Amino acid sequence: MSDAKQAEEVLDSILGKLGFSYSIEHEEGEEGAVLQIRTEQGKYLIGRSGDRLDDIQYLVNRILQKKNPDATRVRIDCENYRVEQEEKLCEAVLATANKVKETGKPQRLKPLNAYYRRIAHNVIVDDPEIESTSPGGNDRMKRITLRLAE
Repeated sequence: MSDAKQAEEVLDSILGKLGFSYSIEHEEGEEGAVLQIRTEQGKYLIGRSGDRLDDIQYLVNRILQKKNPDATRVRIDCENYRVEQEEKLCEAVLATANKVKETGKPQRLKPLNAYYRRIAHNVIVDDPEIESTSPGGNDRMKRITLRLAE
């Protein structure tokens, strides 16, 4: 059985025990399998700023890796919430990069988790005028700084 199918069974079990009415669609994204939850109760699964959705994704992947240590990570989304957030983030990063070009002053993005930081860095990776840096440390949420490339 594929990792995505096992993850779907785990997710199905979790959502069923929580009493949600839902359906799960399996999609293939750029970075592998995505399980898309379709429900009228999405706001309860997404939580504030996607924190509950992150928790569900973490739990599903931990259970999957416990069964199979070589299992590939599966992304969990609900009503395309993550897709919309990624699009908004890309727009914000590009707008901030343009502001840096206009003013010449470094700008910091809002605090982002590792997944969204990687997206933010990738948005401007091909722009020779802008460079991005993340602070070191083990904090879960960090602020990327955009500045003119030297």
